[in-house]
Amino acid sequence: MSEMRREPASMTATAAALLALAALLSGCAAPVGNRIASAPPAPVAAPVETVEVGVIAFNDFHGNLEPPRQSVGAPDGKGGTVQVPAGGAAWFASALDSLRARHPYALTVSAGDMISASPLASSLFLDEPTVGVMNRLGLDFSAVGNHEFDRGQQELLRLQAGGCAKLTAREPCQLERFTGAQFRYLAASTRTADGGTLFPASAIKTFGEGARQVRVGVIGLTLKGTPLLVTPSGIAGLTFADEADTINAEVPKLKAQGADAIIVLIHQGGKTSGAPDPNGCTGLAGDILPVISRLAPGVDVVVSGHTHADYICDVPTADPARPMLLTSAGLYGKEITEITLAIDPANHRVTARSARNHIVQSVPFTSAKGPVAASLLFPQYAPRADIAAYVQRYVDASKAFATRPVGKLSGPASTGEGAAANTGGPLGNLIADAQLFATRSAGAEIALMNPFGIRAAIVPAADHTVTFGDIYLAQPFGSALVTETLTGAEIKAVLEQGFDDVGPEQALAPSAGFLYRFDRRQPVGSRIVAITLHGKPLDPAARYRVTMNGFLALGGDGFSVFTGAHAAVTGPTDIEALESYFRSAAQRAVPVEERVLEAR
Repeated sequence: MSEMRREPASMTATAAALLALAALLSGCAAPVGNRIASAPPAPVAAPVETVEVGVIAFNDFHGNLEPPRQSVGAPDGKGGTVQVPAGGAAWFASALDSLRARHPYALTVSAGDMISASPLASSLFLDEPTVGVMNRLGLDFSAVGNHEFDRGQQELLRLQAGGCAKLTAREPCQLERFTGAQFRYLAASTRTADGGTLFPASAIKTFGEGARQVRVGVIGLTLKGTPLLVTPSGIAGLTFADEADTINAEVPKLKAQGADAIIVLIHQGGKTSGAPDPNGCTGLAGDILPVISRLAPGVDVVVSGHTHADYICDVPTADPARPMLLTSAGLYGKEITEITLAIDPANHRVTARSARNHIVQSVPFTSAKGPVAASLLFPQYAPRADIAAYVQRYVDASKAFATRPVGKLSGPASTGEGAAANTGGPLGNLIADAQLFATRSAGAEIALMNPFGIRAAIVPAADHTVTFGDIYLAQPFGSALVTETLTGAEIKAVLEQGFDDVGPEQALAPSAGFLYRFDRRQPVGSRIVAITLHGKPLDPAARYRVTMNGFLALGGDGFSVFTGAHAAVTGPTDIEALESYFRSAAQRAVPVEERVLEAR
């Protein structure tokens, strides 16, 4: 858009004389005494054109510096779906550069979970290389997601400020001195004990000059339910305020500072239904909708995350004439959202807004279902050389860990797809079996695994070899296993919490010999209709030794019944258990039986 300012044309002397004569002849001039007063009309200033600002957004990057061996499903133009290989920081950088180049001004933002639950090349180094990549990409602002707290608030503060203080079990600054994030974390709803916020609540970025100068305000926050998703010690002394109330309180502050547009970066989201479509909005549902329904006027765009879904939606608000533009770009850097704002600098408002998700197509790979080839339907990006070289330093340093063989697997173990996506699939069962195997000495009879804690399928090599890197991709948390005593009634209550309509549905994946059946037609609290252990009904009064990861033991994902259990024994970490399980057999078989069944 042109930066030229339109000025009113100067009036010539001849034109002025003609105007004066026309006024005399028209009889429209008012008499004043014995003369006729007349003045030329004041020139009308031409309206100032709108200013275009591009907002380049993403969410849930989770330290995926290398291509994550995953795809994005998209319409193929023929009524079907094509899987497009996507992701990788160097390809992400090229895509981001190409999108920025389309706009005279651009702002780059993230909606949280940029770090943690990361592959080895980032997590072994406390996600310092992910922050390094984002510095090189010119990220401006990021909301704080729940996973930013996985290593505790002090370590998160170090990532912002820099330095090499050792605050975790791993050594910081292993490859280079860490200088901190050049972007600014925003955490409007994360309150400290003194009533302040852990990071600034909002920020403003200014574009242009003079009459065409515009200011874009940004509010960043995480979901209110963060305490259910992280280890309590990591957020000690912090509270998480209501999302809508927090946003509504921040909007007038930004307006008072001259914000012409306001964008919310929130680590909360929804999910759509139907065929995959990065730019679709079919059947949108989720916890983001009640937040948006309560927002006061003034917010122009909501950039969301957390659910790992992709969508572009116009969501109804209290004002039917002004729906909210809501976006989400999937996960792992496989997509980027391009948002275009037309801002009226004279009236300090957004006059038009649009958004589109772009697939970051990178390199083909082999999935649990077979090869995923490049697609000519979407742009193919070349890796940006400087980012590729920087990432390679950390990949090389992690290679000794990543390539170490741990055992063999009979075939690919998927995490469940379609209707089984919330059950963990064959891999969920395999992990539960491994955790039961690792905790038999603590008396374990049953193991339960949360499907949302599984990050990727395990796909062995052609000779069936599985590496440490493979299993780490699936379970990057390093959560210690806990074995507790629960009654049969308490086990049923735990399973019911997966179907209690509070948050996304999640059917805990059980170890071999444990089977349960659910029926969504029943009322909440009565949806688990059958449970057996080794073919016999579970006795509500009997006591059983049950293993789960430490996250679940602390009530994570809303499974609060675990927190009231007894005689807890802490065992190895989840990744150690999985590695030991592989090493204890010549080749492990992928479980084929269904252990979670739906009543028909």
